[in-house]
Amino acid sequence: MESREGAAATRDCVLDFSRLSLNTLSLDAVSDERRRDTKQFYLNYNRLSSLPPSIGVFHNLEFLDISNNGLTAICDDITRLTKLKTLLAKNNRLDEFSLPKDFGSLPLEVLNFSGNRFEEIPLQCTKLWRLQSLSIGGNRLKSIPTEIENLTSLEMLYLGGNLITAIPPEVANLPYLSYLVLCDNRIQSVPPQLTRLHLLRSLSLHNNLLTYLPREILSLVHLQELSLRGNPLVVRFVKEMTYNPPSLLELAGRTVKSRNIPYSPCELPSNLVFYLDLASKCPNPKCAGVYFDSCVRHIKFVDFCGKYRLPLMHYLCSPECRSPCSSNPQSDAESEDENSVPADRLQRVLLG
Repeated sequence: MESREGAAATRDCVLDFSRLSLNTLSLDAVSDERRRDTKQFYLNYNRLSSLPPSIGVFHNLEFLDISNNGLTAICDDITRLTKLKTLLAKNNRLDEFSLPKDFGSLPLEVLNFSGNRFEEIPLQCTKLWRLQSLSIGGNRLKSIPTEIENLTSLEMLYLGGNLITAIPPEVANLPYLSYLVLCDNRIQSVPPQLTRLHLLRSLSLHNNLLTYLPREILSLVHLQELSLRGNPLVVRFVKEMTYNPPSLLELAGRTVKSRNIPYSPCELPSNLVFYLDLASKCPNPKCAGVYFDSCVRHIKFVDFCGKYRLPLMHYLCSPECRSPCSSNPQSDAESEDENSVPADRLQRVLLG
């Protein structure tokens, strides 16, 4: 009985006016109770040219989908939706002049303006301090405003398919950014400041005009995917990165682990036992070494699916430790088997 009542309550919270070929929006048939209870409102796939003022009657609305209409403007009354968290307005005719002045006062967490006619990111959007996901792909953007740094809660920024030529360093001031999509633009360089994006997991830069990458890009320790295909990139990254000599603690730990010196919790303080358990084996099969905090990041190209030559990042125990494949990153000679490097110690760069 409770599950049925819950399902009925969920339906009461959703108002679906999608795919009705509506030119105007009439709410005469919507009761006051339904207006009060509605939390999700679907108006997508209609023929609306503007968002009507009557939208403001849904005081508890949290989700609004007005995608795939012919919208050229969003009315001021949308700012009355003080609980609105998600606004989807894809594939309309909106531009930077289509938003109300106080649009930035909304408590939005997700905003999608992809497939519109924006030439600039409206400054109202940079005032949405709760925003976690911003998508303005497939528009006519030529630049990213420096005010983008105000979106300090942003986790995903999608600006693919525009005319952007540069990435402002201010993007690096987004502490929670995990996904940055800038593919299919006209970007010529990547600012080294992006290394401050410590939580960045995916960086999509394919189909741009990049000719090089800053070596600092490899210090993004959480980066799992870097997409670069379709760039005139000089694919000779960095063979050996700067090496920080190991500390005395690490040297002692390496000696204990590499020589299999026995130890027990009874003989060592618990913090040292914990430290020794963190040892990582060098991925070079010809090396029996280990490392803790100090390692060398090393780019090697390998065959992938018999079609692509992908640079994979290895973590070696020292500069003297040579990986078994060719030292020439552009060589088509003997390739290292991808499986010989543990998956948790390599970061893939997608070139194909």
